[in-house]
Amino acid sequence: MARLKKLYKENVVPLMIKKFGYNNSLAVPKVEKVCLNMGVSDAKTDSKSLDAAKKSLALISGQQPIVTRAKKSIAGFSLREGMFIGCKVTLRGERMYEFLDRLFNLAIPRIRDFQGVSSNQFDGMGNFTVGLQEQLVFPELEYKEAGKIQGLSITIVTSAKKDEEARQLLAYLGMPFKKEASLSSSNIEA
Repeated sequence: MARLKKLYKENVVPLMIKKFGYNNSLAVPKVEKVCLNMGVSDAKTDSKSLDAAKKSLALISGQQPIVTRAKKSIAGFSLREGMFIGCKVTLRGERMYEFLDRLFNLAIPRIRDFQGVSSNQFDGMGNFTVGLQEQLVFPELEYKEAGKIQGLSITIVTSAKKDEEARQLLAYLGMPFKKEASLSSSNIEA
């Protein structure tokens, strides 16, 4: 069993029941899936950049990514319908928990000048999306093998109905959110 899954079952579920007053443990929100998406702007002209992105995403996620195609033509981007534009992976189960453990404890703390993840990135339905400017924060990748530095979008889909429940769930699992600065009378100078 993944370390984060064990943490969820043993520690997070009782804490969530205590905080939100759920009737039973099955009502507690859980992480359903994690979607990783990497857009490759050079893919329309250079197929090797798409292969490098697929290789990087496979190393990060532990499973083979699928290639995404453009749904419609956009003249401003010189994009035609059906062109390759990126790759994506959807993680569930044990791989999902292993990835989240590496993301929270290894990758995010390696970001330069990291102050915490903003808690304003929820979508109103309990799902959280964070973007990374470079995929090299994951220890599986080496600079020489990665090729071009690419951005990476990570969406964590939860079964929570409200953003506050999802934020608390991710905080208990170890997501390093920013400390919200509160205005108090000692902070205000007259």
